[in-house]
Amino acid sequence: MTTEQVRENVLRALDEIRPFLQSDGGDITLVDIEDDRIVKVRLEGNCLGCSVNQMTLKSGVEMTVKKYVPQIESVVNIL
Repeated sequence: MTTEQVRENVLRALDEIRPFLQSDGGDITLVDIEDDRIVKVRLEGNCLGCSVNQMTLKSGVEMTVKKYVPQIESVVNIL
């Protein structure tokens, strides 16, 4: 998978999870993809102060991203 394909698939994954975040007043933005393995995102809105945002990041966002791009090792939130 090329770097551009990785980026496109990560964006598709974020588009899939975005409605769930927006339904709670939050959102997510892609910041960077490091070495085609580490996805850096920024949680926004209500997701910033949410007490379960790390669970959302790992169980929701990371799982969805890995479904689209299995080579991704982790998704991290950049403040």
